[in-house]
Amino acid sequence: MSLHLITDERCASYHLAGHPERPQRITRTLEKLRAQQELKLAWDQPAAVPEETILRAHTKEHLARVKAATGDFDGDTPAHAGIHEHALRSIGGGLRALALARKGVMPFSLLRPPGHHATGSRAMGFCYLNQVAITVLEALATGAKRAAVYDFDVHHGNGTEAILLGRPGAFFHSIHQHPCYPGTGTKDVGDNCFNYPVAPRTPREDYRKVLTRALDALKAQKPDVVVVSAGFDAYARDPLAQETLEAEDYHWLGQSFRALGVPVVSVLEGGYSNDLPELILAYLRGLAGR
Repeated sequence: MSLHLITDERCASYHLAGHPERPQRITRTLEKLRAQQELKLAWDQPAAVPEETILRAHTKEHLARVKAATGDFDGDTPAHAGIHEHALRSIGGGLRALALARKGVMPFSLLRPPGHHATGSRAMGFCYLNQVAITVLEALATGAKRAAVYDFDVHHGNGTEAILLGRPGAFFHSIHQHPCYPGTGTKDVGDNCFNYPVAPRTPREDYRKVLTRALDALKAQKPDVVVVSAGFDAYARDPLAQETLEAEDYHWLGQSFRALGVPVVSVLEGGYSNDLPELILAYLRGLAGR
């Protein structure tokens, strides 16, 4: 199964000094992936994004605010120049990954900004538009009967949950530290959103048991498509959380998704340590069966 990386280096052209969601997350990862010899990677570009696709997940008013970006959305989420176009490319990465996954390819969308905190009407937590929720709704609109999110970012995917809550055919699973930003995700919500809060500094082997429990629950739902919010900030040396995972755990996650036997779309969310390139490479090795 071939491995495709979807990226656009323009996503590294915005920054705010001192902000953890920095361009080097992408640029250093690209350097690492281009230099490595173990994996044969194909490179791809984000798809075009029709506005009606975005409006399945977001209100017209919210989209207009992101387009205008006249003032910071909150203390974590600045109104960068051109942020609408950057967010569109992140959505396009998810959509392109969906199309590739349906052709038997294993894709990874390596773009910023992340999206899983963005609700239908609010940008927050470094996130402006929710590419994972949009990708799930696109999958359901184009033939999938059941589409599931597996969010292993250390922060609860509150925006994805809010958008997908009650949507027929959509399932959401989030494994995340609690207490931690944004403070949500302490219990299951509705009939289709399932949360697995993990205490800070949970031992690796116990954390992996929770990841396995969520994966088993997802498998039982028999999804046609799985969209992964791939955040690498449950890593033991990430500066924004207090968890314990190592590169080997992300490799195992990649292997686990490969073994599902359905199209899997992986989209970068968080991960703020200097080791992010190594963590992503470990995950990709798992996806590639290496």
